[in-house]
Amino acid sequence: MRQLAYPTFAFLWVAFSAVGSAQAQENDPFLLAKSDDLEVRARVEAGLNLVAERNLFWEFAETVAGNSEFDSDAKWLEFYVKPGIAFQYRPEERMTIYGAASVVVSTTAGTDAFAAKDTGQATVEELYLGVRRGDENGSRFDASFGAREWKAGTGMLLSNGGSNGFSRGALKLGPRRAWRVAGLVTAASGGVQGTAFYLDPNEAPDNDTGTHIAGVDMRYDAHGGSFIGVTLGKVLNSSSPYPQAPPGGIGVPNFIIGGRDGLRFLSAYGRIAPTSGPLENAWIGLDLAIERNQRIDMKAWAGRAQLGYTFASQACRPSISYVYQTFSGDDPDTPALERFDPLYYEGNPSAWSTGTKSSMMFINSNVNAHQLVLSIAPSARDTISFRAARISANKLRSPIQFGQATRVEFEDGIAQPITGVTRKHLSDDFYLEYRRVVTPNLYFTAGLSISSPGKGVDSISNDLKAPLWTGGFANVVANF
Repeated sequence: MRQLAYPTFAFLWVAFSAVGSAQAQENDPFLLAKSDDLEVRARVEAGLNLVAERNLFWEFAETVAGNSEFDSDAKWLEFYVKPGIAFQYRPEERMTIYGAASVVVSTTAGTDAFAAKDTGQATVEELYLGVRRGDENGSRFDASFGAREWKAGTGMLLSNGGSNGFSRGALKLGPRRAWRVAGLVTAASGGVQGTAFYLDPNEAPDNDTGTHIAGVDMRYDAHGGSFIGVTLGKVLNSSSPYPQAPPGGIGVPNFIIGGRDGLRFLSAYGRIAPTSGPLENAWIGLDLAIERNQRIDMKAWAGRAQLGYTFASQACRPSISYVYQTFSGDDPDTPALERFDPLYYEGNPSAWSTGTKSSMMFINSNVNAHQLVLSIAPSARDTISFRAARISANKLRSPIQFGQATRVEFEDGIAQPITGVTRKHLSDDFYLEYRRVVTPNLYFTAGLSISSPGKGVDSISNDLKAPLWTGGFANVVANF
């Protein structure tokens, strides 16, 4: 839908140009109506991103898949605009009726990393109504239904409710985050909160798995950013298939049609951030997830540990953190299925992506990573961060993606199909990012990244040394 590009770009230009003039006005131009019991506000979010990639996917398209027509060097421009409206109505002091509506118009000009060329769509993003009763700092009740954003815990399993890229465009910016349907009922008192949820993800029509999830999230939030919680849920129905390693890893993967259907999961999460004493400015985070599906004899698990410290009294406020995260893979020597299903995790470098470049190649299944993050803030508006990740496979000869790395190898002169990798080290990723808060409503971000393939990746191409995969981007995002 290339025809969307020009009106979308015009809307973006207006949004970016309005930053200075909007701030100069004494009145809020986005406040459409306000009275003692009603507030109606317009909202606009827009983004523009220029991306360049070299040796995409370590040139696997040609060396492994034999696709000489795929261009492993790509440049593209993507942009989106999300206009919307939100309201709050207070018929009485302790009761609020609220809602919002918005659409996303997104476009990619050029050919992106997955060979989607000149694509774009307009889709509904938010469309929900809710009612809230009680006090913010006391007991309260909140119920809402419709298309909206929602995250369980730290986003390990349930966060990104909308899909981007491919026919929808804006692969990297990822403007769609709302669930197609989110039914949420929350009861809270002080720092204790429980939410019952029903979720229907906003998947692209050409890859809609019909997944519906229900469950409950319970958490306690303490002062200073410390919290602890647990999420329990079940996939009510889904057509999403699961790949399973062949016996001994010899052969092609078995695909369990509708494997996700009936999946049960439990995710426990917590963060400790002392506000005083010798550990002030330090934090520790722990996550653990267990998945079971008796219908297909599935037992999977995943976990993450974080440790960090900010030198708050030093110039530039340097910060350092270490993260280890691991996701089980299917054991080819057992008849059971141990492959972890990451569901709809929050996939960005500061959340749950495994590496940077490699996160486009490997989802959070049958992988683990040691990650080091360093950051400094030269000013209140500027942040520079550096991330390094060493990524490995949990199980050899086991699917990392859906059948990824299935190929023929010769053992003792006999040709045999092999699944997965035969060596654990997959890649080393490095990512440098600069972020600038231009105004409270306008943000500029630029980044450079490189991925060095490990021996596990080389084993997929019969030990031919894969090239370095490099890339960079620069984007600007406005949010009013």
